[in-house]
Amino acid sequence: MSLKPIKTEKDYNQAIERLGEIFDAKKGTKIGDELEILSILIDKYENEHFPIELPDPIEAIKFRMEQMGMKQKDLIEVIGFKSRVSEILNRKRKLTLEMIRKLSKTLKIPTDVLVQEYAVK
Repeated sequence: MSLKPIKTEKDYNQAIERLGEIFDAKKGTKIGDELEILSILIDKYENEHFPIELPDPIEAIKFRMEQMGMKQKDLIEVIGFKSRVSEILNRKRKLTLEMIRKLSKTLKIPTDVLVQEYAVK
């Protein structure tokens, strides 16, 4: 396959097929270079045509807490009072900038996820 920008779904499918053919190519070889460039082109096309939206901030917090084996009480030091943690997780109160900073640091959630708008009840 000659390398060219991926502009159509047909181009994309051909690129994916070629990627599968050369997937085990060694770095530093001509085919290895083709693999690297092709991967970049495919990634660019996928980011433009199949964007992945950021997760909901509250769902991201809950998911991360589950991953880390945390309970609501574990967020008291980060967010404040027990009632405030409950209000945040039940969408009755919005996150403040200070909470976002602390949650990002503690739970390792990117701030761009936490600063998104979300509905409160």
